[in-house]
Amino acid sequence: MMQVGFLCLETGFTRSKNNVNVAVKNLTDFCVSSIVFWAVGFGLMFGASNAGWFGTSSFFVNHTGGDWGFSTFFIFQLMFCGAAVTIISGAIAERMKFSSYIILTVLISGLVYPVAGHWSWATLFGGDTNGFLADLGFYDFAGSTVVHSVGGWGALATLMIIGPRLGRFDEDHQAGAFHPSSMPLAAIGTIFLFIGWLGFNGGSTLGWNDQVGSILVNTLLAGTAGAVSAGVLAFGVTNRLDAGQFMNGCLGGLVAVTAGANLFSSPLAILIGIVGGMVVVAAEEMLEYLEIDDAVGAIPVHLGAGIWGTLAVGLYGDLELLGTGLSRFEQIGVQLMGIAVYAAWAFGVSLIVLLLVNRVYRLRVSRKDEEMGLNLSEHGIMQE
Repeated sequence: MMQVGFLCLETGFTRSKNNVNVAVKNLTDFCVSSIVFWAVGFGLMFGASNAGWFGTSSFFVNHTGGDWGFSTFFIFQLMFCGAAVTIISGAIAERMKFSSYIILTVLISGLVYPVAGHWSWATLFGGDTNGFLADLGFYDFAGSTVVHSVGGWGALATLMIIGPRLGRFDEDHQAGAFHPSSMPLAAIGTIFLFIGWLGFNGGSTLGWNDQVGSILVNTLLAGTAGAVSAGVLAFGVTNRLDAGQFMNGCLGGLVAVTAGANLFSSPLAILIGIVGGMVVVAAEEMLEYLEIDDAVGAIPVHLGAGIWGTLAVGLYGDLELLGTGLSRFEQIGVQLMGIAVYAAWAFGVSLIVLLLVNRVYRLRVSRKDEEMGLNLSEHGIMQE
């Protein structure tokens, strides 16, 4: 459901001359990341741990005749991997070669995401050694950082290499407006994502228990609060409802509550969603000021709100339910450390590897191809 949501949202937000390319990339990254995660990523994430840093077993696992619980767990975790990769697709839309994007997909699904996941979630399916961050008390219930911020950091690194779309910023450093191909389609994508998020968070208990109901309610409340807060904030600045920021505010609220959806009361979930929506609006303004061109607002939603949600676990999470044995102050410190570690890993590795690749194989399409549109230049499809 979330893969459909990402596809519709990103396709709707981008221009008509590139919308086929964006849609096909969303399907392609899921197909490629599925194979890579099965072959390598799952083992790095959940295999026998090497001192809490990465897994060393469970590569190329044959599920035929195996434990249905293990196979179900594999599929569930594969969806998380697919989400982390797809986040990047929207941010870098309309200017990256299709072949370059496949390289990026392999990098994130085969190395960056699974190693990052091992640090927090190594024991989710019966592993006997915690990841090193989990050992220190870092907590991320369903992936505000492990999934969303990792994808956001990868997107930021990629954008710093390939640069903004042609015409996005003029010589006076003013941002130009691009017309999305279909805002109704983007709205449909937002709703699909919202529905899928109930499985994303509710399913992270890995079983039907007494927590599931409150997790679903908290997810619902945070997403709606994020939409309202972003919409009100944007209206206060421009005296109109910005449809894109309203949608992204909803997603920001969902991202923010994901780190501790099982730890918050309902009023706290609303508060976290409200701040998450506001973070999205503020981060979008900051990116524009820095002339970083995120085509769909993926970095504000997934990185900005992901950082806030991860910190909110330390600020507001029920310490008894957390069970880390840390004081409030200590938990805040560990959450901040985890945010910094994931930033260094996801941003640093993505930036270094892609810079090296870009030196021998240009990641960005030519100026001619970009002006023509990637539907035609990359896929031979002429828009009517």
